[in-house]
Amino acid sequence: MSGRLSWAPVVLFRRLPAVPRLLLLSQLAFNVGFYLVVPFLAVHLTEDLALAGGLVGLVLGVRTFSQQGLFFLGGGLADRFGVKSVVVVGCLVRIAGFGVLAVATSLPAVLLGTVLVGFAAALFSPAVESALADQGQRLEAAGVVTRAEVFGLDAIASKLGSVTGPALGAVLLTVPFSVTCWVAAGVFAVVLAAHLRWLPADLRTEGSGEESVLAGWGHVLRNRTFLVFTACYCTYLLSYNQLYLALPVELSRATGSQGALGWLFVLAAVSVLVFQLPVTARARRAGAHRALPFGFALMSASFALVAVCAPFAPPAGIWALAPATGMVLLLYAGQMVAVPLAQDLVPRLAGERRLGAHFGFLASAGGAAVLVGSTGVGALLDLAGEPRPAAAVPWLVLAVLPAASAVGLAVLTRRIARTPEGRPAPAVPAEEPVGP
Repeated sequence: MSGRLSWAPVVLFRRLPAVPRLLLLSQLAFNVGFYLVVPFLAVHLTEDLALAGGLVGLVLGVRTFSQQGLFFLGGGLADRFGVKSVVVVGCLVRIAGFGVLAVATSLPAVLLGTVLVGFAAALFSPAVESALADQGQRLEAAGVVTRAEVFGLDAIASKLGSVTGPALGAVLLTVPFSVTCWVAAGVFAVVLAAHLRWLPADLRTEGSGEESVLAGWGHVLRNRTFLVFTACYCTYLLSYNQLYLALPVELSRATGSQGALGWLFVLAAVSVLVFQLPVTARARRAGAHRALPFGFALMSASFALVAVCAPFAPPAGIWALAPATGMVLLLYAGQMVAVPLAQDLVPRLAGERRLGAHFGFLASAGGAAVLVGSTGVGALLDLAGEPRPAAAVPWLVLAVLPAASAVGLAVLTRRIARTPEGRPAPAVPAEEPVGP
């Protein structure tokens, strides 16, 4: 790949055909529109609508469940009715959700808008992921790019959106929240128009449209190898969520404030934009049986680093930020190594069929892990607020979970590597083969 490192994603993107380009730009726009509003929703609820903290937590929890918890439904619908239909409906639902939030003045109306915003993502995200997986397979077979590189570009597009959205939202803090919601609705209206115009109506993954949604879910639940993989992968989503739950606690312990939180997110974003593709290329050459366990080991190390430092008084000056900075860098390094290869592995475990159901189930299982795990970790984080021996406990618990996944993935990926063509043995009856 030629050109400067910082331009590598653009060079690779320009090599893609129109459809995967549109899908990647959709991921960028999805995140811009989402992060334009959602990070500032809590401020609106407390300052403009004067809702109590418990009700704000309820609203945010409902949003998470209606999105992450319902991915399995959106994925199944994408398999049954096709990518374009589900993406278009998802955009319409998201526009409606932002419209409701723009005019909502009561808790029921806010909850309705929040559910619509979350459910929209549950519709279009697994549909786009399954389409990217299918397009990536075709491009890899044609020698254009690898599927892992396509998912690397997907990570970059998502990160760009998650950085651009809050920046635009911060600019719009000077205007009423309703204006921000309408701007976000406008973003999705543009996305909707682009998909209506350019996304092929016949864009389907193999095996989709042939059976009911329930049959697709049954296929997933009979795929024992994929279920084991899902159980291991869940700790990534739980670990990533600690950027919002545990990292602020560490910053408060080390510096007495969370003022550096924004700068750490900028550091994380820059690292993904600059290093994602080179890391993905190296990880792919190493192979999933090495890269996936190594990526999860890096995630484990990110928490172990803080566990070592948390019991002691922080050093003076900028060095007080060293554990938090190391945590962010190691966590994102693990993510850059593991996630594109894991997303590339999902279609192989699915036999390249019913990809929407598999990606949807993976996301929903991760959401359940975040809900359960963050509740327990949140209780333990009360120990980490000040330097003392017990401050290491929550960080050690967090380190153990991805470490266990690293071991599980090492065993699982080596088993997969020993099967023909690197695929798992069929986990469904012989009359319904997993493979294409």
